[in-house]
Amino acid sequence: MFALVDCNNFYASCERVFDPSARDVPVVVLSNNDGCVIARSPEAKAIGVRMAEPAFKRKGFFARHGVRVFSSNYALYGDMSRRVMDTLGRFTPRMEVYSIDEAFLHLKPTPDRSLQAQASEMRETVRRWTGITVSVGIGPTKTLAKVANRIAKNTPKMHGVCDLSCSTNLGKVLEGVHVSDVWGIGRRITKKLAAVGVTNARQLRDLPDPWVKKRLTATGLMTVWELRGRSCIPLEDAPASKKAIVTSRSFGKPVTTWTQMREAVTAYTARAAEKLRAQNGVAGQLMVYLLTNPHRPELPQYSNSRTVRLPVPTDHTPTLLAAAGDATSAIYKAGFSYKKAGVMLTDIQNADARQLSLLDLTAAPAAGKVPSSSSQNGVRQGQTTNQQESNQKSPQQDMPRQQALMQALDATNSKWGRDTVTYAATGLGRAWKMRQNHKSPRYTTNWEELPLVD
Repeated sequence: MFALVDCNNFYASCERVFDPSARDVPVVVLSNNDGCVIARSPEAKAIGVRMAEPAFKRKGFFARHGVRVFSSNYALYGDMSRRVMDTLGRFTPRMEVYSIDEAFLHLKPTPDRSLQAQASEMRETVRRWTGITVSVGIGPTKTLAKVANRIAKNTPKMHGVCDLSCSTNLGKVLEGVHVSDVWGIGRRITKKLAAVGVTNARQLRDLPDPWVKKRLTATGLMTVWELRGRSCIPLEDAPASKKAIVTSRSFGKPVTTWTQMREAVTAYTARAAEKLRAQNGVAGQLMVYLLTNPHRPELPQYSNSRTVRLPVPTDHTPTLLAAAGDATSAIYKAGFSYKKAGVMLTDIQNADARQLSLLDLTAAPAAGKVPSSSSQNGVRQGQTTNQQESNQKSPQQDMPRQQALMQALDATNSKWGRDTVTYAATGLGRAWKMRQNHKSPRYTTNWEELPLVD
């Protein structure tokens, strides 16, 4: 059987774990740059706060209703997610982490432990060990587990657990589920189904296969089969590696100088490289893009991007920084107020399977030396102090040293907090950094921000 465990109001719940004053009051969490509402506590929902509302438009409303407002604290949320998933992993040898606040588990009933009892114990253990409340949905397929989870979350008398594994009135249950709430059914398909009178999950389940396959494709047919109890979507025990890694942020205030833009792109590239190494990948291509604010039409508008093909797939931050600096200098234009920039790593492969061609070994620039972009050379950032020495070595010869350096960097930042050791080219003041005027401490990942008890 499949169980879907979903953290309730995850971001808001994380804030409440370490801040008792935020309990039992409306809580909202804002997006990057304190822009829009992306998470709400039940109390915030009850007073009418809607998802994606611009925070500046509701400032007076928040003040009148005593709403606690928090900036996104991704370091805290990521670490709390890890703790929840580690706790869930104690209950089953097979688990798929589906998102930051969701996981599919494989559960089996035992002679003395029903699935309902296992789910209740799992829920209580997570709450006791992490302070996070979860809902558990159980079903013979992933799609039905999703349906069960939604019911568990919205039906207080179920105490956070809904078991559809052997339901005798499944058809009745599905009648109460709107078709748009079925996993895998988006807006376009919802409209298509509504046009033929299909509005709930039971009606969708009972559609004839040929009709579904013709109009909803094979993916839609799998969803229908899953609603019938036929498992078509297996558990993915090992998370799939990302085929592209993007690090992008809107600036806290407009960037108008080359120095600030270079710092921002350098910081984004370093973070992307860290993510790349975390999945044991190497990238063969890097793209930098930047743009002005399209919502300010009275200002001059400009956007551009530049892609750089790396001579050798790499996860070496200085090499990626040099390529990013070259690409940025090729597309940056003075005289504009830039709103956003980003870095994308593509052509990603497993680091253990990377291959160096004969041309790579004899003619490619050494790792750490910037490859040229398609138009012009730019400012080279992130070069190491031993640049001349490393430039005399081939990529294959220098690779062990690069890997050891990156491992040491990642280990230090993992232990002592992100950016404990960073590159000078990322800047110190970082005036371009996104706004986080309501950010809570990084309670679990930074020694300087540990909560104090009087």
